[in-house]
Amino acid sequence: MNMNTRNKEKALVVFSGGQDSTTCLLWALKRYKEVIAVSFDYGQRHKAELDCAKEITEKLGVEWHVLDMSLLNQLAPNSLTRAEIVVDENAPEEGTPNSVVDGRNMLFLTFAAVFAKQRGITDLITGVSQSDFSGYPDCRDVFIKSLNATLNLAMDTTFCIETPLMWIDKADTWKLARDLDGLELVRDMTLTCYNGVKGDGCGRCPSCKLRKQGYEEFLARYR
Repeated sequence: MNMNTRNKEKALVVFSGGQDSTTCLLWALKRYKEVIAVSFDYGQRHKAELDCAKEITEKLGVEWHVLDMSLLNQLAPNSLTRAEIVVDENAPEEGTPNSVVDGRNMLFLTFAAVFAKQRGITDLITGVSQSDFSGYPDCRDVFIKSLNATLNLAMDTTFCIETPLMWIDKADTWKLARDLDGLELVRDMTLTCYNGVKGDGCGRCPSCKLRKQGYEEFLARYR
């Protein structure tokens, strides 16, 4: 197999406008000469996350693209794509939360890789975390490694999927944002809430609870 040489000067960040992907975007900007962000419009319940992504990339001077993934909305109805489905406020005792969008990270990273290859980019950056994966199977390290190998084989390219948050918890994710001089930006401009509330969020959904708990632990641990 004739693999292409990796280009370490460029990176593509899979970007939602949320806490984790924004922290990863800041991380990438410290390490690469050129960074591009790509978001996905999959008919998500709250288009506000795309507005946040636009605002943040404009503030940071990052080239930003939105790819149409509307088919995912048709294939995987759930509480993040259907207004009539109430978001689980607590994780179920068995199975995955109803906020899981089946195949989302697999499709996002696959389309990101196709996009990246056309631009000579081999480093793909995503904010998944096994420490805080909350029942989401496509946030696990084993999945990322498996998909990385598959993408390399599929496109005869040496991609590298970077996961800066994989082994850290939410408190350390907040610390990383601070260390990257982006704490206020992440705290005030991102949208993590499943109910579409920017910043601190609704305070009730699992994502807001995890974010708040992590922030309080960050303040206690690193004050």
